[in-house]
Amino acid sequence: MKCVICKHGETRPGKTTVTLERDGLTLVFRNVPAEVCENCGEAYVDEATARDLMRRAEEAAEAGVMVDIREYAGKAAQG
Repeated sequence: MKCVICKHGETRPGKTTVTLERDGLTLVFRNVPAEVCENCGEAYVDEATARDLMRRAEEAAEAGVMVDIREYAGKAAQG
């Protein structure tokens, strides 16, 4: 797909880091699958992955986590 940020690059499958912050909670997920622009590096996470990240963030918030860095293992590893 054409990048909506730089308007020049095409996206390719890759990995990105996603940082989520809310109410004093900071979560960093590394190696998240995404479509990454070859020109500017903007990353696009698909809807299922975004939903999974938000679910994990809610669980961390409920557990009282304040700061955490995690490797994203994907939904299959959650079984």
